[in-house]
Amino acid sequence: MRPAWNTGRESLRARMSNPQQVAAAVPEAEMPPYMESFLAHLRLLIGVPFDYLVPDSRLLPDESIRFFYIDRSWTDRLVDGAIAVGKIGTREQAHHHAHHPAVCQQLDLTERGVRDLQRSRLTFLTMKAALAMDPANVITGFLLRSGAVSGWPHMDVRAYNRVLPRNYDPDAQKQFQLRTMRLERLSPGVLIALFEGVPQMVVCEEPHHGVQFGVHGSSGQFSVFRRGPDGTALGGKDVTIPVRFANPNVLGIAALRRKLAIQAPPLPGQTGSANFAVELLNLPWRQRFEGSGGRPKVMGSGAFVPFVAVAARVQEPALQALVKKVVL
Repeated sequence: MRPAWNTGRESLRARMSNPQQVAAAVPEAEMPPYMESFLAHLRLLIGVPFDYLVPDSRLLPDESIRFFYIDRSWTDRLVDGAIAVGKIGTREQAHHHAHHPAVCQQLDLTERGVRDLQRSRLTFLTMKAALAMDPANVITGFLLRSGAVSGWPHMDVRAYNRVLPRNYDPDAQKQFQLRTMRLERLSPGVLIALFEGVPQMVVCEEPHHGVQFGVHGSSGQFSVFRRGPDGTALGGKDVTIPVRFANPNVLGIAALRRKLAIQAPPLPGQTGSANFAVELLNLPWRQRFEGSGGRPKVMGSGAFVPFVAVAARVQEPALQALVKKVVL
């Protein structure tokens, strides 16, 4: 049997020489900052092997997206497994059971600041001081496997609690935007995103890193949006672009400018090409995902309930009678 490192007498001497093991201002159950930060990262599946999220590649084929809810009970067990490393006896086990609700409540708050910690926007102490004390919400998200992830490494992803009109202004709709808990590329072609709440619309948008010019259409059928002097789309029917007779894939720029000048409203007076360039602005590509799927049974629990409830149908008396006839 391996002898103990400290005997009872040595432990008593160490205790008497330093009786204050924890500062008086620190609650007894408060976790160390490094531990709290690590567990909060686990809550958002950071560091979890990808095989645990997608056990088979056929569940996430090429050019696909999968939306999901995070099961809070699963992430709580993940935290329990990490804490279990320090359990060496019944005392540690009893302490964990006694403080488990307080630990979960604290992580419900800390997980909201993990993204700011990853982006080095805040330190751990300033993050805790700025966190809202609201109760935990449902966490949803998606996994995207597409060439767009590698093509646009800095893709903008936003989730909203309502369906917004086309060509909306993101700055004017921030009150409807859900908090982004995590947005990270797991590989060159796989993106994971987590949101606080259940979105009604998710938008993946090409990054706004520069001004682009372009037209719409193909095979000789090209058009542009009608825009005002500030670049805002005016709506209505698009303006068809004249093309060369010899080659329908070559645009007639001079003819297009003359055509835009007689549209209602006409192009503003100009001496150069600035206003004409405004008409040819090509907005960043934007993909919308909207619609209804499953729904959380209890807000905050993360339990997923599909619209097709087989167990509830089997409990109906008429269906039970039919099943008994078939079985018996």
